[in-house]
Amino acid sequence: MGAREWLSRGGRAAAAAAPASAPASPSAASAAAAPAPSAAARSTGERLKATLRRGPEALSPRALRRTLAELQGVVDGRVSEVEGARRAEALATWYAAASPEERHDCWLLMSEHFGPDQAQVRAAREAYEKALGTPDEAQAEIRLRRAYVSPRTRLLQRFSGFPAGMRFLVDLRAELLPRLKADKRLLPLDAELESLFSTWFDVGFLELRRISWDSPASLIEKLIKYEAVHDIRSWADVKNRLDSDRRCYGFFHQRLEGEPLIFVEVALTDAISDSITPLLDEGAAPSDLAKATTAIFYSISNTQTGLKGVSFGDALIKRVVETLKDEFPRLKTFCTLSPIPGLRGWMAKNAPADLLQALDDPLHLPAKSPQRAQLLAWAARYLARELEQGKPCDPVARFHLGNGARVERLNWAADPSPKGVKQSYGLMVNYLYDLKRLDRHRAMLAQGRVAVSSQVESLLD
Repeated sequence: MGAREWLSRGGRAAAAAAPASAPASPSAASAAAAPAPSAAARSTGERLKATLRRGPEALSPRALRRTLAELQGVVDGRVSEVEGARRAEALATWYAAASPEERHDCWLLMSEHFGPDQAQVRAAREAYEKALGTPDEAQAEIRLRRAYVSPRTRLLQRFSGFPAGMRFLVDLRAELLPRLKADKRLLPLDAELESLFSTWFDVGFLELRRISWDSPASLIEKLIKYEAVHDIRSWADVKNRLDSDRRCYGFFHQRLEGEPLIFVEVALTDAISDSITPLLDEGAAPSDLAKATTAIFYSISNTQTGLKGVSFGDALIKRVVETLKDEFPRLKTFCTLSPIPGLRGWMAKNAPADLLQALDDPLHLPAKSPQRAQLLAWAARYLARELEQGKPCDPVARFHLGNGARVERLNWAADPSPKGVKQSYGLMVNYLYDLKRLDRHRAMLAQGRVAVSSQVESLLD
């Protein structure tokens, strides 16, 4: 990235800071339950100068000053990395026993008192602007970059230095995220965490591992816990998903050992699947791998709420495709069988009332029912035409189409479960990953056009 681009994007973001868990950590719901600050709430700066606590404030001014001093001790440049990490671990021990309101006060201190030195930023920026186009430009850019590095970055780096530090930070952000909308003062801390996580959890540092029935029971339990698309009902269910005609892969990070960051479940078949039911049928016989030509990605689950905004999915799918092709050279087709979670909510706002009423029991509509044809047409429009800020409205579509897939086929009654009917009237969609056209499809989406098959295109006429 060039100096001017960095200044306009990264530098400004750093200055303005725009926008499961360890046993000791409370749930995000508990943290979110803490009262939001009122318009008259005092800043931590005001509270640090006070002598008495005001009504809803969690930490007294004295306790707030002590906590700030401990945070400053963690980032003290005079202490070694080892001592800084030890101090961070001690503070994390206090944090584990703190109430949601006390944790909120700690977040505020980290957010409001460890930002870049604005005088240094201003001076470095003025020097950089004067140096543009001169031989001193490169050195001026370096000084400007250094000025934007905040003490908060150093603070979080030292928290990552003790053995459970990364787990601590990921869980902290998971608790923090539900509070951002109500308390904008926390945005700088969130932005700093997301930026650091994007570096620390870069796919170059992740290991792709296969998860099988022979994996440790603790890992299979994580699979059951984190499955977000099709709930795993029993050990027999998870065993079916790890059978000989299935594959499951996850990305792992050495600092979160035993925790998949994201995982994908794959069925190896001889055709593109049009229903989730046979794939989840525990009594079905395994497919003949000698005849398998198609890999069906039927569930992809992120596991760490605190890593929101850090992208793994694109790299995961590419790595899994490469791994599968090495093991099964006959595989030619790589496709998903995906839910359409936003369809029903979108149609409730946009489709005519008489159609919505007729779709009260969609699974029993006759094959030649006009309402059935209308629902397919509305679903095709939702996936292929409805964009928000240039991106698909549906979150699953946004993920796969952003990775370069195309909308291949809509499948009637593909998910007859209560969840499937509630989300999308039972419809599911296949997204096709044509490895030779991924870049072309991404370029189309950047121009506001969604790649679709001729079959889906016919539904739009």
